[in-house]
Amino acid sequence: MLFVIACVLAVVLYWYGTRGQDYWAKRGVPYKKPIPFFGTAFRQFTQRESPTQFAVEIYRKYPNERFVGAFFGSQKSFIVRDPELIKSILVSDFMYFHKRGLNTHDEVIEPMLKNLFFADGDLWRLLRQRMTPAFTTGKLKAMFPLIVERAVKVQDLADKAAKTGATVDVRDLMARYTTDFIGACGFGINMESLDDENSGFRKLGRRIFTITPRDAFVGMLKQVFRESFKNLNFLVPEIEKTTLHLVQTVMKERNYKPSGKNDFIDLLLALKEKGKIVGESIENFNADGTPKESQLELDDMLMAAQVFVFFAAGFETSSSATSYTLHQLAFHPEEQNKVQDEIDEVLSRYDNKLCYDAIREMKYLEMAFLESMRLFPSLGFLIRKCAKTYTLPGTDVTIDKGVSAIIPVQALHTDEKYFEDPDKFIPERFSPERINDIKKHVFLPFGEGPRACIGERLGHMQSLAGLAALLHKYSVEPAPTSLRHPVSDPAAGITQSIKGGIPLRVKARA
Repeated sequence: MLFVIACVLAVVLYWYGTRGQDYWAKRGVPYKKPIPFFGTAFRQFTQRESPTQFAVEIYRKYPNERFVGAFFGSQKSFIVRDPELIKSILVSDFMYFHKRGLNTHDEVIEPMLKNLFFADGDLWRLLRQRMTPAFTTGKLKAMFPLIVERAVKVQDLADKAAKTGATVDVRDLMARYTTDFIGACGFGINMESLDDENSGFRKLGRRIFTITPRDAFVGMLKQVFRESFKNLNFLVPEIEKTTLHLVQTVMKERNYKPSGKNDFIDLLLALKEKGKIVGESIENFNADGTPKESQLELDDMLMAAQVFVFFAAGFETSSSATSYTLHQLAFHPEEQNKVQDEIDEVLSRYDNKLCYDAIREMKYLEMAFLESMRLFPSLGFLIRKCAKTYTLPGTDVTIDKGVSAIIPVQALHTDEKYFEDPDKFIPERFSPERINDIKKHVFLPFGEGPRACIGERLGHMQSLAGLAALLHKYSVEPAPTSLRHPVSDPAAGITQSIKGGIPLRVKARA
C-alpha cells in the first residue's frame, strides 16, 4: 500500500514539476531542454550562472534561430536573437509587451518593488508620465553643480591612492562617488560615502546588489512555486526599513512640502500635493476600445519605493559603467592619453573647471564610455512580459499572455555580426562618422522604447563628470592583481557585476 502511495505521489510530483514544459515543442520552437521544477534555470537558482550568462549561452548555441525557448522555473520564456523582432517587442508592438514581468505575481507585490523599474500596467504608466519631468535638460543643468562638487571629491581619494601607491578597487571608488551624488541630487542630503567607505548608504548599496544564498533560495521559491510563496518578500526587511526611514525623515524635515531644492524628494512631494495621479489605463478598456481612467494615490511607502529604485538603479549602473571604463583605459594607455588630451583641451577653455557644457564637448571620453558599456553593459539582458496573445512577426508562432521575452544585450553587444572584432576596445566605433553604421536595435545599454531608462541622460552626464574629474589629474594602470579580462560574477542577478572588484593603480599625471 505504501509503495502504491509513493508511486502516486511521485507521478503527481513529476506532473506538477513538468507541467507546461512541452510549450515550445508544441509550437515547433527550438528550446533548451528543461528539468522538472527548475526548467532551464537550475544553475541560476544555485548561483553558478547569472541570467546574463545564461542568455549569452543560448544566444551563441543557436546561431541560426530568431528566437529560442526556455523555462525560468515555471515561467515560459524565449531568448530573442533577431534585431527586427527586438524592435517589435520593445517599440513597434509595445502595447503587447509593456510589462517588464520581474515580479513573480501579478497581484501580490512587495512594497519596495512597486517602483518605476519593477512596476507593470497602470502603476508603471502613471508613475512614468509624472516622473519624466524630473529628468529634463533644464533639471539636469540645475543639478550639475552638485555633480561637480562630488566629482571633485573623487580627486581627493585618488590623490591618497597615488601617494601611497596602493591598489585601488575602482569599482568601490566609483560606487562611493555615485552614492554620494545620488544622495545630493536625489534627496538633498550628504551621504558622506566618499569620505567613509563603510557609510550606511554605501552598505545599503552593497546589500541591495549582493545576491546572498538566502536571496537566491527565496527567488527560486517565488519562481517555481509562484502562488504558494506569493507573500514571501525577496528583499530583506532591513532594506525596506532603511529606505522608508530615510524618506520619512527627509519629508518630515521639509514639513511634507517641496523645499525648492528641485531634487527627487521634492518631485515626489509636489506630486503628492497635487492629489491623485490620473491618466489613461494601459490595461483596461471600454467597450468602444477607448482606455478607461486609472488613478493612483501616493503614500509614504509608494514614495519610498521610488526612492529605493532611484538610489539602487543609479548607484549600480553608473558605478559599474565608469569603473569598467577605467579598467579598459588602464589596459589601453594610448586611448587613455587621447581621453586625457581631450579633457585638458576642453577644460582649458573653461578655466579648468568642470561644467555641463564642458562635459558635452568631451566626445572621445563619451566614445570610450559607450564602448565600455558595449563590452560590459550593466544590464546584460532586458525582459518584457507578453500582456495579451501575440503572433511573432514573420512566423506562425503565437504566444500566450504571461510569456516572457528576454533580449540578450551582452550577447548582441559582442556578436561579430554587428561589431567587427567585438572583443576589442575600439572607442572609434562611436565616433560621429561611424556610429550610424551600428545596426539598429543591437546596442541597448539603456534599453529602448517607452520603457527605456528614464534616468539615462542624468546617469550619462554624472558618469562622464566623474571620469573627467579623475582623469584630468590622474592616470590609471593595471595593478599586479588586475585581470585583463575580468570575470563576470555568476551569482549576479538583474545587473551584471565583476567578481572580486576592479583593482587598478592610480598615478598623478606629470
